[in-house]
Amino acid sequence: MESTRQSKVSRLLQKDLGEIFQVESRNLFGGRMISVTTVRISPDLGLAKVYLSIFPSDKSEETLQLIKMSSKNIRRILGRRVGKQLRIVPELAFFIDDSLDYIENIDSLLS
Repeated sequence: MESTRQSKVSRLLQKDLGEIFQVESRNLFGGRMISVTTVRISPDLGLAKVYLSIFPSDKSEETLQLIKMSSKNIRRILGRRVGKQLRIVPELAFFIDDSLDYIENIDSLLS
């Protein structure tokens, strides 16, 4: 169960990372639409697991590799944004959130 502090920090990171991906996706990731679906943060606030939804989903693995390679740059930009609110900017681990694809698959099976 998340503490109040963890949930506040995860919401802050989700909002700021979403804005970063909105601005930087044009330059770094070929204009692919990337949205941050959830952020889960460890109890010591040192690691943030960031779940991303990538459109188009057929190139999501390739885009995820690009994001992982530029994670230090993303963390630096994030540090500039949240540096006044957080003492330590957490390490970022990126994962693909495939829940929308799963829901779409279930809907097609039920139809």
